[in-house]
Amino acid sequence: MPIVIFSLLKALIPINFSQKTFSHLLDLMASSWVAVNTLNQKLFTKVQIQITGLEELNRKDWYLVLANHQSWVDIVVLQRALHGEIPFLKFFLKKELIYVPFLGLAWWALDFPFMKRYSQSFLRKNPHLKGKDLETTRKACAKFKHKPVSVMSFIEGTRYTQEKHDKQNSPFNHLLKPKAGGIAFVLDAMGEHLNTIVDVTIYYPDGIPTFVDFLCGRVKNVQVEVHTIEITKELTGDYFNDRSFKIYFQKWLTQFWHDKDVRLNNMKQKSSGK
Repeated sequence: MPIVIFSLLKALIPINFSQKTFSHLLDLMASSWVAVNTLNQKLFTKVQIQITGLEELNRKDWYLVLANHQSWVDIVVLQRALHGEIPFLKFFLKKELIYVPFLGLAWWALDFPFMKRYSQSFLRKNPHLKGKDLETTRKACAKFKHKPVSVMSFIEGTRYTQEKHDKQNSPFNHLLKPKAGGIAFVLDAMGEHLNTIVDVTIYYPDGIPTFVDFLCGRVKNVQVEVHTIEITKELTGDYFNDRSFKIYFQKWLTQFWHDKDVRLNNMKQKSSGK
């Protein structure tokens, strides 16, 4: 409720100073909400989250957070693992989601970046709009120039299941195929505002849980490994119109995802004592 109330005030008082003040207060509220969630988990559940790699992080940097996605529990784990280590996590959202009652207003007020993507077929019919989607996203991200931010993305695009893995004929053992276009778009739109990729690998030793499993205390152990990668100029470019960059980026992402797959396999073997 405090976030909704201050979101309305931010919308109703469109003065630059007020907007910055409200953004700061809203981030503190959201961060406090995560802290209370974490406290509740520690008091009422027995889950142990083992985390490595946090020493590489600080709260005054600009981050793109990439993680494998298996369950709704991933979001709670990410918030708990990274809370206080990096700026408050923000997710890229489709522009249409701004119209979701209450949540859309809160996401807007919390400066979650909204993306508007045009398909290639749409652009062929409306060539005058070429580049407008990237321009819109860049404007949405301009506020992060002077304010450290952590932007989160699940680049598989959906939660992992064995059925989806088999249907994709994924070349990875523990992961779905990554979607290169979306993350390339983010890096191109926000390249000047992001310094580091935070590569988070989440592993559930007792099997992938549902959110109900987590709420009922049936999740006992979660393992999280954090690694950082510098965002270089080679990782930013026009993925949709520059063929050579597209090929380079796909190769880079495939290797990045292969390394994560190996890491997950190592975590699985270590957990099983092999």
